[in-house]
Amino acid sequence: MLLRILSDGYYGSHVVERITHVGSNRAPHQIGVEWRRQVPLGAQAEWKPPANRPDPVELLIRQGESRIQELLPLRYARMKADPFAFLRGAAAIMAADLASAPATGLRLQSCGDCHLANFGAYATPEGTPVFDINDFDETLPAPFEWDLKRLAASLVVAGRVAQMPEQQCRRLARTAARSYRKHLADLTGLPPIEAWSTRIDLTAAIADIDCAKIRRELQKRLAAVLAAGAEHFGLVEAKNGGWRIKDKPPLVRHLSKHELHARKAFASYAETLQEDRRVLLQRYHLRDIAFKIVGVGSVGTYCAIALFISDGGAPLLLQIKEAQESVLAPFAGASNYANHGERVVVGQRMLQAATDIFLGWPQLPLDGRYFYVRRLKDSRLASIGAQLAAELPFYAVLCGRTLARAHARAGDAAALSGYIGDGPEFSKAIAEFAMAYADQTERDWRALEEAIKEGRISTAAPG
Repeated sequence: MLLRILSDGYYGSHVVERITHVGSNRAPHQIGVEWRRQVPLGAQAEWKPPANRPDPVELLIRQGESRIQELLPLRYARMKADPFAFLRGAAAIMAADLASAPATGLRLQSCGDCHLANFGAYATPEGTPVFDINDFDETLPAPFEWDLKRLAASLVVAGRVAQMPEQQCRRLARTAARSYRKHLADLTGLPPIEAWSTRIDLTAAIADIDCAKIRRELQKRLAAVLAAGAEHFGLVEAKNGGWRIKDKPPLVRHLSKHELHARKAFASYAETLQEDRRVLLQRYHLRDIAFKIVGVGSVGTYCAIALFISDGGAPLLLQIKEAQESVLAPFAGASNYANHGERVVVGQRMLQAATDIFLGWPQLPLDGRYFYVRRLKDSRLASIGAQLAAELPFYAVLCGRTLARAHARAGDAAALSGYIGDGPEFSKAIAEFAMAYADQTERDWRALEEAIKEGRISTAAPG
């Protein structure tokens, strides 16, 4: 068996990889134990900004150079809202920070932007509501703990924004790490195909909520969503004998100068689908395209929705999103896939338990940009996932468990469990890091506010 690891740990931006052959005398669990000797669990608690730490605002400015310039003020305005909104948009900043600290060589396909708002609810191809990671724009092989540290830090920052006491904020991070550890151990005991096939059923997850009032409200909302059928998010209308996407400014609007990119991309996207799904897509015909503004981290990247209509008048909404280089690439190594749309699709298929059947990518870049395509998410289910986050202690358990399931698919659960061990030390260390990094996030957020006041960056929409 082969296990891909890093030699002598990972520090700064220098990565040296090797393939280690694991024989019967070096089981995966033992590999993890050996890494614990090289990078002790206590080292995971460390966060101290290095003396040469880049200016966080300058990192955002440089990242914005490859984005749609007229949307950058909206991105900065959203990040300015509070420290959690800032953290959501600061994946590039945190990637650089994670790379400056000791890291294990237990690499796997990571989410890459693993904050709590990138978890949520969606429907499987069969219509079953599940809970999972739902954004993979930054996915790349990287040390496993980078995902967990970003999740834990996001929980602390969100807890502080919600004005929770510091002790409870620390407990959120520790709870997520403990849930991760316990679920990994459970998956290690399963046959690989069973661990791979495990899903987190949203109905069962809601039933586990301790607060009866929240549990009843969510159960009622979920039942209503499932009974309502397809409403196409209120985005589709038949007008003057034709079908079109409704404008819902500022989030959804027709922009003719960007439409050509989307039409070209959709024309080549179908070639990357499995043949049976390509046949299914051929039963629909492209009727309209509109530009769509997406979440905090992606604002400024190209995103559009396309309306397809079947011969019988049934709508299908697909979303096309630009895929830029992962923020992890300068530190974890370049992707094996030159096409970043393919990189995102491969990562999503690796990590997600039930993947969209229409997930694919255009084979060729358009004006130097790469894209991927997926079915437009059901916003009603997404809102239920967002409401789950209001119960942060429960959400910490759920997200930790979900991340463990994803990592068990993408990596070796036994090796990870071997490193983490079965005691509380790892959870304590992750919580310690999360508290320190939440302080850093608040300092960076204030730096953004200062840069806006100074006019260094603008939150004003172009006239």
